[in-house]
Amino acid sequence: MTLISMFMLPTRITMQNNLSSAEVLTESYYDSSDADRFYEQVWGGEDIHIGLYDETDNIPEASRKTVTMMVDSLRSLNDQSRVIDLGAGYGGSARYLAKLAGCKVTCLNISEVQNSRNRELTRQQGLDQKVEVRHGSFEEIPCDDASMEIVWSQDSFLHSSQKEKVLSEISRIIAPGGELIFTDPMQADNCPAGVLQPVYERLNLESMGSFAFYRETLKALGFEETKVIDLTPQLRNHYDYVRQNLQGRYDELVAIISHEYMDNMIKGLENWVAAADKGYLAWGILHFTKSS
Repeated sequence: MTLISMFMLPTRITMQNNLSSAEVLTESYYDSSDADRFYEQVWGGEDIHIGLYDETDNIPEASRKTVTMMVDSLRSLNDQSRVIDLGAGYGGSARYLAKLAGCKVTCLNISEVQNSRNRELTRQQGLDQKVEVRHGSFEEIPCDDASMEIVWSQDSFLHSSQKEKVLSEISRIIAPGGELIFTDPMQADNCPAGVLQPVYERLNLESMGSFAFYRETLKALGFEETKVIDLTPQLRNHYDYVRQNLQGRYDELVAIISHEYMDNMIKGLENWVAAADKGYLAWGILHFTKSS
């Protein structure tokens, strides 16, 4: 089966009509020029995900370390693997996988602004034949049943108000024996009710998952836990380094990012750091295998 034949080709207008309210807000946020410039210039460039800071305070370097740790966990990645990256952002992880293993990777992402940058970076790196970029939602993945061996995602599922539906869709598209590996900013399993509203407000969130939620939901869907690595302190580190970077470069960045966006981002990042310091948040690498 070719990469193209595995996917339906919905128009952007059709998909837009089917989006949930959370998805509409997410798309609008990431398509804004302020967000695009912030994530490119401050958050990490190609890898706009939470990083690992044990040996570095450089945001892009730390973000790539997360990618390499996830890759090292995979058992079945090879040049024949059918891989999909859900919420792929600028596609840094997809290009890394394609270069490393020679596999074809489909990026599914809700922001067409990010998708355009992904396509350009992919073209510049000569990976057009390996990395396919599609505009779409992981609440309704435009992919055939049991058509993927590896489902990958980084820090994206939190944007969905229908996480059970997202995981059900993943269960549908992943082949028996296939691997699901992802990260997601989460609330702690013992987080008190009502304390995370300031965190939710930064990205118009309605709720967050947790280690317990993902374990229980995926088990019910026929997944076996391969390995869960709790890396919660790195979430706090990442948001604090991003905040420091943004504040330190404020006068430089105001030429391309609005004062309002940067001020709101600094306040939002402070709320995330404070919640992490209180033990309300969680983050790590979750790796599951679909039962045969």
